[in-house]
Amino acid sequence: MNIKTEALSGGFGEPVFESQSVFRMLMDGMARPGTMRTVGPDVGQPEPLGGAAGAIALTLCDHETPVWLSPGLSKSAVGEWVRFHTSAPITREKAEARFAFVEAGATLASFGLFSSGTQEYPDRSTTLIIEVAALGEGQPLTLSGPGIQNAATVMLKGLPEVFPRLWADNRALFPRGVDVILTAGRNLLCLPRTVKIAMSRPDTPSAR
Repeated sequence: MNIKTEALSGGFGEPVFESQSVFRMLMDGMARPGTMRTVGPDVGQPEPLGGAAGAIALTLCDHETPVWLSPGLSKSAVGEWVRFHTSAPITREKAEARFAFVEAGATLASFGLFSSGTQEYPDRSTTLIIEVAALGEGQPLTLSGPGIQNAATVMLKGLPEVFPRLWADNRALFPRGVDVILTAGRNLLCLPRTVKIAMSRPDTPSAR
C-alpha cells in the first residue's frame, strides 16, 4: 500500500459515537491518572502510529490544532492521514503544536521546547502522545497527586530513561506545562501535569 492510499484509508466507522467514546475515555483518564484504558475501534492508522494514538488524533485534532510529528512519523503516511481525516495542519515547530505524537523508541526532546501555556491560559499548552512498547509490564513507576488515592504504581515498558527528569522539570512549571498520554497499541494511560512520578522497586504491587 503506497503512502497516498494509506492516507485515505481508515478513520472511525461511526465518527460521532466513536469519537465521543474516546473523548470520555480521555477525560476519565485525565481525572484518574495512571488508569489504563483500551480503545475499542480499529481506526486503520498507518504505521508506525499506534491504534490508541490514531484514535486520539481523530478525536482531538481539527483545523485549529497544529500537530507536530516525531521524525519517524513524519517520514511515513501519518502526516497525510492526520490531515485528510482531521484537517489539522502539520507543523515543524514544537512550540506551535497543540498535539505532538512520538513513535515508540524515538528520542524525547525537552518538554520545554513545546508550548507550556501561560500563567493566564495554562490550557494553551501542548499535549504529548508518546508510544511505548507496552503498558502493564516493565519498569514500575509510582504516581501520586490529584485524582490518585495515596499512590498508584504503573508498569511501563519502553519508556525513555530521560522521561522522569523531563517530567520533573515539566511539573515544576505548574500551572503551566505539558500533559502526556502514553499509548501502546490500543492501550492508553494519561499523565496530567499535576502528577508526581517516582521510580519504584520492581516488587511494588501494580495499580489496578
